[in-house]
Amino acid sequence: MTDAISDKSNADPQTNPPHFSGPHFDVLAGVPVRLSVEAGATSLPLAELLALQEGSVVELNRQTGDLLDIMVNGTIVARGEIVTIDGKYGIRIAEVARASQRASGAERR
Repeated sequence: MTDAISDKSNADPQTNPPHFSGPHFDVLAGVPVRLSVEAGATSLPLAELLALQEGSVVELNRQTGDLLDIMVNGTIVARGEIVTIDGKYGIRIAEVARASQRASGAERR
């Protein structure tokens, strides 16, 4: 899936904002979408899930330092890393999926 993502980390949206146009863009621009970040996943038997308690640790399928998946409505659109901003979590975009890959939903997990 690495080939579906291209490195755009040096693109500055403040100096090079994306240009969108078309007769219906203004209507679509206000449509809310769900943006989520996935740190990893795992599968485990129901018995193990029920045995989890405060302090339990569940190992995920990611290594320390791996980029996290950034998804819009369940489709990967980018990858990034966690940052803190004034005591809150944020995500720094490191790679953006190509438009052809996003439209097809090819990265959906």
